[in-house]
Amino acid sequence: MRCLAVPLVLAGLTLSGAGLAAEVVFPPGSRVGLDPPPDMDVSQRFAGFESRSKTSVITAVEMPAEAFKDLSAGLSAENLKRQGVTVTSRETFKVGGGEAVLVEGDQAGGPAAVQKWLLVVGDPTMTALVIAQKLKDGNGDAGQAMREALRTVAIRAPRDLDEQVSALPFRIGDMAGFRPVRVMAGNSIMLTDGPEDIIRQVEQPAVTVAHSTTVPPRDQRDAFARAALRSNALLKDISIERAQSFRQRGADWHEIVARATDVPSGRPVVVSQALRFAPDHYLRVFGVVRADARDPMLSRFRTVSDAVEPK
Repeated sequence: MRCLAVPLVLAGLTLSGAGLAAEVVFPPGSRVGLDPPPDMDVSQRFAGFESRSKTSVITAVEMPAEAFKDLSAGLSAENLKRQGVTVTSRETFKVGGGEAVLVEGDQAGGPAAVQKWLLVVGDPTMTALVIAQKLKDGNGDAGQAMREALRTVAIRAPRDLDEQVSALPFRIGDMAGFRPVRVMAGNSIMLTDGPEDIIRQVEQPAVTVAHSTTVPPRDQRDAFARAALRSNALLKDISIERAQSFRQRGADWHEIVARATDVPSGRPVVVSQALRFAPDHYLRVFGVVRADARDPMLSRFRTVSDAVEPK
């Protein structure tokens, strides 16, 4: 049976939705939880839930509190139609003291029809974007079970950063002097070197390590890696200096070093991307630094990528 791919996108007080008696489950390290449908469990592959048949998934992305207005407004039928989703229903409800907007639709394209749910939840401390997908099989009860589960969504108090790091599906044996800043979506972490946690003008180097369960075929990995690099909306004028595939510690790797321009600041930067492939996942280590600080940082980026291992 066909399995749904998980989108990369590519964490005290519990606030419950409509189901006050729901047994809310929180994936490790995540602030977003819900009472999943009967056939879904916490995933062992990513931060979220999936059905035992691998035909339904629920993932959550944690965003700043101020993102709620734009995200909820973006769930219009017109906007989603441009993304290939035909909206079939829309509803609003309360989650604790905050608002929630739930949109259901059908996803166009691909070899199989997919039902999709997009839920945006506002909270004073964060905004949650919950994405649920299910292969359409003619079972209307399964769709109703998904809707009921999403109405039980809850947000808990921020997790300790160490707890979030320990819940990641990979470990970094050597952070090369970088420090963790934040964990995102339960499957990625951002590291930096410097006093600031928010990097606006590339004033500090940044490294992101992410886990994904969508693996390209072996003969498409070079094209996949180049496309992943060029899909970064914060970069332009990308010029690849070198790209190579190699085998290391029993795994297939692909590495790119490139020059680019940072779009927000207009500064020239150097980026490093290393992909570590496995049969059911890949790890991506992406580093960016100002061009005038490239030499020491490239070696440190490589140290991080060499030290990444799946759990």
